[in-house]
Amino acid sequence: MDIKPSQSSRRFRSVGVVALALLGVFAVVATACGKSSSSENSSGSPLKAAWIYVGPINDGGWSQAHNAGREFVATELGSKIQTTYKENVPEGPEVAQVINDLIKDGNTIIFATSYGYKDAMQAAAQANPKVKFEMATGDSITLGQSVPSNYNEFYGAGEDTQYVSGIAAGKATKNNTIGVSAPFPIPEVIRGINAFTLGAQSVNPAAKVNVVWTKTWFDPALERQSAESLVSAGADTLFSHQDSPSAGEVAKANNLPWFGYDSDQSGAYSSVWQTAATYNWGPYELGQVNAVIDGTWKQNNYYGTIADNFTSLAPYGATVSAETKALMDAEMAKAKAGKAGAFGWYWGLADRQDQDGKTVITKGQTLTMKDLYTMSYFVKGVTGSPKG
Repeated sequence: MDIKPSQSSRRFRSVGVVALALLGVFAVVATACGKSSSSENSSGSPLKAAWIYVGPINDGGWSQAHNAGREFVATELGSKIQTTYKENVPEGPEVAQVINDLIKDGNTIIFATSYGYKDAMQAAAQANPKVKFEMATGDSITLGQSVPSNYNEFYGAGEDTQYVSGIAAGKATKNNTIGVSAPFPIPEVIRGINAFTLGAQSVNPAAKVNVVWTKTWFDPALERQSAESLVSAGADTLFSHQDSPSAGEVAKANNLPWFGYDSDQSGAYSSVWQTAATYNWGPYELGQVNAVIDGTWKQNNYYGTIADNFTSLAPYGATVSAETKALMDAEMAKAKAGKAGAFGWYWGLADRQDQDGKTVITKGQTLTMKDLYTMSYFVKGVTGSPKG
């Protein structure tokens, strides 16, 4: 199924509620001014660092989690840093101008948090070799493409915690039909849905997953519509890969188990909340800022895991059974026991087929980052096209 949005872009979240619109297209905030120990700032002023978001900082998901990372960096470094953010920045020509403005304002390191910013970030890095550029969700380095030496990419194995979340979904569904509200048919999302499905099937082989594409990351009205269509089609358990909690509202209205993404929504939806895959952006970003300050910054391609606490699970909901919690905790412990950087222990537990029955992963196979970043198929048991 496919829901057509009023406005679409790979990581553009159109603001669907008046309260969020009031925040404006480019809100900027500076924090923690004072003396800096940065070797990059011979004037003694604080290091300037900037973050760029596609959505509002109170979206209840992706951008809110990234802004929490910025706040963590600002709190940890105090007077050593001055942070700035720009929110609701669409992909395309506008982000290039935003980046240029941030450079003119003296920002020494810039964090961009949407895949669609990648080209503009690389172009800016090429033109500004003294500035460091950190691209969340980028895939150029993984895919072996040439990039400037002052450009990094970073993300994490959120699909691993989605696999563990899927265990709870497999236990929660009564009619073996789980509905997923999904944004865009890109590998980042596809691998998450596949992992969630495999997690559900690990405890409930009969579990099926129905996917509705919204073609937006943040549009509360469309997200609500997609969740309602899934319920109408028979789903008795919902997973939202979106940024707003709109699917939670539908779940609450129908008293159905609900899984979120990016942030903990257990407080507002306690009666239906199960858990969510979350990311802890702050420690990585703090490390990169400190590396700029002490002159040790170098290019890397970071992929955080459960083992290094980059990706984790939000608190379990009250309706998740003790038995289910024990199963999930065991999987989390298995992942945490692995070395930092280890991910995807479940893909090769058995032969995995795609929707057409073709074996796409063999038993014992370990998927590489490149395998994950190019995943374009749905596993058996998923209804919906991986092409959108």
